[in-house]
Amino acid sequence: MRIIIGMTGASGAIFGVDFLRRCPAEKYLILTKWGRYVLKEETGLTEHHLAEHVKKSFNDEDLAAPFSSGSNPFDALVILPCSISTMAKIACGLGDTLLTRAAQVALKERRKLIICLRETPLSAISLEQAHRLSLAGAIVMPISPPFYHKPQTLEEMVEQFNSKVLGLLGLETTLAWKPEALE
Repeated sequence: MRIIIGMTGASGAIFGVDFLRRCPAEKYLILTKWGRYVLKEETGLTEHHLAEHVKKSFNDEDLAAPFSSGSNPFDALVILPCSISTMAKIACGLGDTLLTRAAQVALKERRKLIICLRETPLSAISLEQAHRLSLAGAIVMPISPPFYHKPQTLEEMVEQFNSKVLGLLGLETTLAWKPEALE
């Protein structure tokens, strides 16, 4: 499975970092300008620290990169965390950066697009944009960790949210709500 992971300037870089570490797929990273800034501010990490978890990183300004074309297949694009501005650009059909162009490709090619939105509260405009994307086939998933497993640490909350994302991609996850109910 080939997955593109986009990280934007929304708060919550820890979710993107954990996802990069845990996702077993072939991964490619697009880190926006503000995504780099927030990554450093919130985690102390740089793109260099993430390199071991991805096959390749692409500059968000590089619209000639392979994933800006539908001719270069990928299975999914996960934007984690996704800012309101990035979601708005995607919802309006703007493909002015590699990340927003890859999202346009995902939508037009009917590939999986998971937008992990990190913003609260949401304005009526943002709700309309999320609705528009959902109708177009995207999964809009606000970063809202579950509490079924009674997490004791921030890391456990991040892991549980990311397990849900991995599950949406069809990848194995060890966390499930009430697994005994399946027996």
